[in-house]
Amino acid sequence: MSFHVYMLRCSDGTFYLGSTKDLERRIREHNNSKQGARYTKARRPVELAYSEECETWSAALKRECALKKLKRAKKLLLLGN
Repeated sequence: MSFHVYMLRCSDGTFYLGSTKDLERRIREHNNSKQGARYTKARRPVELAYSEECETWSAALKRECALKKLKRAKKLLLLGN
């Protein structure tokens, strides 16, 4: 089983980071359901900007934490902008 760390670009230009086992389902939830994060509900639609696959849930959570600590400029570099 693989796990994903992902970065969404929200409609207001901000980023949201998260981890999941099912990336496609989670993006649908962020855009369409009550199960999306509170942050993204107010900033719909969101689009996938970046994702990484991790072998374990622990590795995914650690990578998410590391990415959240990056300044916006570094996140943009990661995206190739």
